[in-house]
Amino acid sequence: MSRARITLDRDFTIGEVPRRLFGSFVEHMGRCVYTGIYEPGHPEADENGFRQDVLKLVKELGATVIRYPGGNFVSGYNWEDGIGPRENRPRRLDGAWHTLETNAFGLHEFVDWSRQAGTEIMEAINLGTRGVDAAREIVEYANHPGGTYLSDLRAKNGHKDPFNIKLWCLGNEMDGPWQIGHKTAEEYGRLAQEAAKAMRFVDPDIELVACGSSNSGMPTFGAWEQTVLTHAYEEVDYVSLHAYYQEHDGDVGSFLASAVDTDYFIESVIATADAVRAKGKHKKHINLSFDEWNVWYQRGLDTEDQPHNVSKAGWREHPRVIEDKYNVTDAVVVGTLLNSLLRHGDRVKIANQAQLVNVIAPIFSEENGPAWRQTIFHPFARMAELAKGQILRLSVDSDKYGNARFGDTDLVDVSATWNEETGRVALFFANRGLEEAADVEVALRGFDARQVLRAEVLEIPEGGDRFTINAQGSPDRVGLKPLEGAKASGSELRLSLPALSWAVVELDVVKN
Repeated sequence: MSRARITLDRDFTIGEVPRRLFGSFVEHMGRCVYTGIYEPGHPEADENGFRQDVLKLVKELGATVIRYPGGNFVSGYNWEDGIGPRENRPRRLDGAWHTLETNAFGLHEFVDWSRQAGTEIMEAINLGTRGVDAAREIVEYANHPGGTYLSDLRAKNGHKDPFNIKLWCLGNEMDGPWQIGHKTAEEYGRLAQEAAKAMRFVDPDIELVACGSSNSGMPTFGAWEQTVLTHAYEEVDYVSLHAYYQEHDGDVGSFLASAVDTDYFIESVIATADAVRAKGKHKKHINLSFDEWNVWYQRGLDTEDQPHNVSKAGWREHPRVIEDKYNVTDAVVVGTLLNSLLRHGDRVKIANQAQLVNVIAPIFSEENGPAWRQTIFHPFARMAELAKGQILRLSVDSDKYGNARFGDTDLVDVSATWNEETGRVALFFANRGLEEAADVEVALRGFDARQVLRAEVLEIPEGGDRFTINAQGSPDRVGLKPLEGAKASGSELRLSLPALSWAVVELDVVKN
């Protein structure tokens, strides 16, 4: 039996929980849009073609802000292709994913869908094949009230009132050689600076995200952020981070410790941004937008139904692409990644799990068929629901385990929040141990616990193993169930976490 002792104190907080931390991502890639959120003719589709079964799950997931329309897709995308009457919209070749884009779904449709979903829009612009002029024009089209060619064109296309999109991404992964219009840090830094200035001339109230590194292993990591922010520091509000994790060659120990890299990545970007601030004598702080993250099994292989090397599959409309099926292990890792983001919520103000439906997603749907929750849905949904108020700074003394990539790593990973308004403390746990349960003691300084309001766990189901997934025939095989034995008394909480599990405990507390 492994053990962990955790201490929290209501006087030691990190900051307010950023609601944008629970974001997601819709890209014109594979079946995320078409047969994902949008499928005219589906039995559950409304008059706009929006699948209501998927929308119901999106609302249950609790996503707060959705990044759109990419992703690599945006670096070759003309936003004008997706407006106006559908019959007049051009069919285009999408070089990013080697597919045919019909443009049946565009900006207006996404705005209408977002309003149904109750989510904020995070719009990405093309700084791969386009530049300053297109950047300012889409802001005018979306946000200017009226009386100009572009704002009047928006009204003609069905939306008299402006969209008022506040959050904008200045391109996507421009450090990556795979990106259409890839640029050096100098080239991108200057372009981002000028695009940002032009966009703010149109709408001074928008918030802007500059492209950071595509992952912490990029050869330009660190130097890229330094150069880009040296140029654009005063013009932008956030710098982005992207990271994907997977199990390599059966090394499950390192995979379960992936959040160690997330911590390192975040803290390194904070240090770099703050160094640029000091050198440039800037007053404001640049915060972080972790706007792509997830588990993604990057196999680099073609299969008949999932062409990972899409260029070999021919030009097709919305083919099946990277439709990963997530298991129990993946759900535990996702829980630890969410913990890392929450623990850094003083500087990570935006985060977007990639993607929302079908494409490495918590929600899966079939064309003309059902939609269901993947295993990774559950940690995200519970944290989005319960993580409110102040993020608590924790002291964690946990037994450790060794792994090849990160060395000695805590077996128990945890984050916590305190909502003073409701008098509730929420704790989010993961047990990385594959064989043993973990006995956990939590010292509640400054609080008296009146009762355990909720205790739930996601673990290996009876008769399953760590590879068990949710599928069409068994959509609820892996999910949350009551965690037995969680007890709170006075200033202490005790619980036992099953091997390889993610759990949440919500307490009703009073200050002492």
